[in-house]
Amino acid sequence: MSPAALSAVTDRAANAADEFPEATVDIAAALWAEAVEAMTLFAVDPCVGLRLRSRAGFARDSLMRQLTALLPASEPVRRMPAGCTTDALTGGIDLAATLAAGRPVSRAGLLASAHRGVLVAAMAERMAPQACGLVVQCLDSGFVRIERDGFSAEVPACFGLLALDEGIGPDEAPASALCDRLALSIELDGADPRRGEAPSSDRISIAAARERLRGTETCGEAAAQLCQAAWAFGIASLRAPMMALRVARAAAALAGRPVVAEEDIEAAIRHVLLPRATRLPSAPEAEDEHEADAPSDDSPQEEPPSSGNDTDENAQGGEPPSDLVVDAAKARLPEGLLARLASQARLDLVRRPSGRSGAAMRAPRHGRVVGTQAGDPRRERLDLVATLTTAAPWQVLRKSERQASTSVQSTSVQVREDDFRVRRYRTKRETATIFAVDASGSAALARLAEAKGAVELILSECYVRRDRVALVAFRGTKAEILLPETKSLTRAKRALAAFPAGGGTPLAGGITAALSLARSSAREGRTPLIALLTDGRANIGVDGVAGRAAAAADAHAAARAVRAAGIASLLIDTAQRPGSAARDVADSMGATYLALPRADSRALSTAVSAMARDGRP
Repeated sequence: MSPAALSAVTDRAANAADEFPEATVDIAAALWAEAVEAMTLFAVDPCVGLRLRSRAGFARDSLMRQLTALLPASEPVRRMPAGCTTDALTGGIDLAATLAAGRPVSRAGLLASAHRGVLVAAMAERMAPQACGLVVQCLDSGFVRIERDGFSAEVPACFGLLALDEGIGPDEAPASALCDRLALSIELDGADPRRGEAPSSDRISIAAARERLRGTETCGEAAAQLCQAAWAFGIASLRAPMMALRVARAAAALAGRPVVAEEDIEAAIRHVLLPRATRLPSAPEAEDEHEADAPSDDSPQEEPPSSGNDTDENAQGGEPPSDLVVDAAKARLPEGLLARLASQARLDLVRRPSGRSGAAMRAPRHGRVVGTQAGDPRRERLDLVATLTTAAPWQVLRKSERQASTSVQSTSVQVREDDFRVRRYRTKRETATIFAVDASGSAALARLAEAKGAVELILSECYVRRDRVALVAFRGTKAEILLPETKSLTRAKRALAAFPAGGGTPLAGGITAALSLARSSAREGRTPLIALLTDGRANIGVDGVAGRAAAAADAHAAARAVRAAGIASLLIDTAQRPGSAARDVADSMGATYLALPRADSRALSTAVSAMARDGRP
């Protein structure tokens, strides 16, 4: 980058910072302006992909209407409903046409019908893994492969994906494989279209920008700047700078520039890299700069390095030369927006794509239909359409055989036993989180207060995640079930209010009681999770007799029983100075170990929630 270009970028950043002081910025209008700009870039090049995170409402409907007004009228826009089956996505045999023609006739699926258009995925956070895999395959290859019912074909399916994300919390998000392929991201929470200005682009200007996009050029310097900016923001995905470069080309084409300029790079950073940032670039230490600029008087004078050495040094690791570009992109945003993006990046660090519910299980008669399979319709539910689809390609041959054997021409559909197809169902289990809390004298009262707070937080969230919570306390010589599995907040608070403390540490008894509750919960069809809060220093055996050696042996035996049962578990070390005792118990349990010497109740809640989403130790 030339010095003149760097100076221009710095001036624009300063002017933008003066134009939007924090005290007078209209956050709602600024959010809407950012959303409209991202939507316009998507209209120029839909293949970059767009994730729109917003609940259904006035703001989202307004943005969708504006997008529809920008897209060409001849361009197909298909809506993918939540729970869309793989049959509807890929297509397959057209039953009516096949029966009429006597030969396999294919029908186009939803993915193929969106070719050279836009596919709008409703409730993308609930998209089934099979459907997500098909969509990702089309985004990567531009084709959808159909191999079913004796029919094989490869159909073009190159489209732009608009994923409507209606997730409430940070744990409700589309699959990471899908989000990684969507360049643009819009967050409408807090945006108000009534305060924003009308979009400056229309359908004619978008069509002209698409024509210019074919000849828009980029340079290696722009690609290097975006790669360095992605590194500065802590983005590990290699797709991010590639998609950012494509968005920069779209921004240049929209502005009528034949070559990508600094303004286009700034737009790509704001719309592609900032939403993915896991950290914000920090300025270099002033002391280091001072030391570098002020060498010692006693040091010998060195000759200036040659231009070749400069090139070699710049080619090495070191500070990225695009700091001013990153700063300019940050300065173009109001301060409130930048803080929101930083907070959202921290939430993304603990986000998991596995959903809200427990592990999936097979359910023969109820749940969500996930496909069909050969089976006995007397025992399972018959899928009539799939059965006729399987039998359709064989009708000409079967009718010929029947006519040859009986000399009677048959007009009915010939269905045989191996044609029967039954529905496959899948449902979600509830998750039962069982807290086993060390209430002995070795546990500090502050730790018990944190455990109570964590249980209350998890219970308040169970209405969203459909979780159940149980509470086991072990102290003295035995363990006690203070709270059986429940969703009642009133019962939980009543049990926590009378939480006892003091005495010995019967760790084996606490683990055994939690294991018993977990097994009972699993028998009732739920996915159990044990969260053990202890310092690991057992001194009461399973028989109630004091003795550290025997108590430790009993505790490890109970922990190994949890591991053998295959129950997901999490051990939270509540000791002021975490040692090896709790870690050894966690190893015996096969549990995730987490030492929280200075944690609060919300940190405990976050750790347990992450384990509940993963559903595995």
